[in-house]
Amino acid sequence: MHKKSLAVFALFGFSVIVTDVVQAASEQVGEVSTAFRWVGRNDRVVVEAYDDPKVRGITCYVSRARTGGVKGTVGLAEDRAEASIACRQVAASLQFVDKLPLQEDVFTERMSVLFKRLHIVRLVDPKRNTLVYLTYSDKLVDGSPQNSVTAVPVSVASPIPLR
Repeated sequence: MHKKSLAVFALFGFSVIVTDVVQAASEQVGEVSTAFRWVGRNDRVVVEAYDDPKVRGITCYVSRARTGGVKGTVGLAEDRAEASIACRQVAASLQFVDKLPLQEDVFTERMSVLFKRLHIVRLVDPKRNTLVYLTYSDKLVDGSPQNSVTAVPVSVASPIPLR
């Protein structure tokens, strides 16, 4: 590979990382080591917290596997396309920053260097006044994406504002 091509590829990779930081502001809550690696970090399960940017008072906790070793340490490993999600009301009351669409991709974060992304989608169930959060990876596994779902009921006294 030419030096110029390598520089362009490195710049593209850096821009993808910077974009992800802006799109998916997560906070790591903790991690558990699952497999020992002689070189680099161990394989692990990481738990991250994502605050819903349009619904203050809701935090989603996502657990997913992170690959260790040399590739994982430098960010080149491809993590598994699996995640689990649990969203909860973490404040005394919810504040809606804006009207919500019935479905919106709230967070997105890369899981591999180029092609795999983790998505967290917010769905509104107006009949039950409930916010439903779905997490999935956009890389298909055996013809169907791995996914996980959770729901947060909203008080009847506080109807969800819809677009």
